[in-house]
Amino acid sequence: MNAYADVFLRSVAAILLLLLIAKMLGKQTVSNMTFLDFVTGITLGSIAGNLAFNLKIKAIYMVLALIVTGVTSLLLAVVALKNRKLRSWISGSPTVLVEGGKILEGNMKKVRYTLDSLDQALREQGIFNIDEAEYVVFEDNGMLSVLKKDDYQVATKKDLKLQVKELSFPVELVMDGLLLERNLAMNGLTKEWLERELARRGKRLSDVFYAVRGTHRQLFFDYYEDRIQQPIDKE
Repeated sequence: MNAYADVFLRSVAAILLLLLIAKMLGKQTVSNMTFLDFVTGITLGSIAGNLAFNLKIKAIYMVLALIVTGVTSLLLAVVALKNRKLRSWISGSPTVLVEGGKILEGNMKKVRYTLDSLDQALREQGIFNIDEAEYVVFEDNGMLSVLKKDDYQVATKKDLKLQVKELSFPVELVMDGLLLERNLAMNGLTKEWLERELARRGKRLSDVFYAVRGTHRQLFFDYYEDRIQQPIDKE
């Protein structure tokens, strides 16, 4: 087989196999990764790269390696789900960095986390003064979870005894100018209802680029003609 055609076919096969394995392993693999996800991602990427470009190795060997790696990762994920002790070794476990407002230096050293990194991560969550934090937990996916002290927590509607309105999940009605009829039907809405709402605004369905019914059942429309004379990001 021509070398160019061989590389082309192997590259396509690598992408399709990686996509298939990623779907099999689930969303966690492509979100904030645990130890297992990190190792799996690196291994799969390395094998897929060899499958695509290393013509010295038979493609079938690389395909087999991808399948074995994917299945092994899936089995380890199942084991971690069912066995709590093994889960901490396979996926990692949370580490408390701040408890009761006190920095735990021992835990910081244990996970090799510096004060500079702690300050930066807190700033990313809008906390510029470390004394605002009551608890800080270094999660097994590398993210920080922070519980602020009572004095610095945001008041909720319940705290202020305000009336709470019922919320609903947002429903997209039009996407890229296309009517999402399935979303309408699943939520008891009709095309005629949408057209009436648009008519009240002096618009037609063909004018709409994006439409969504929000959490308070309010309607938001974005039209093709925004009537913005000088866009800020104009190139």
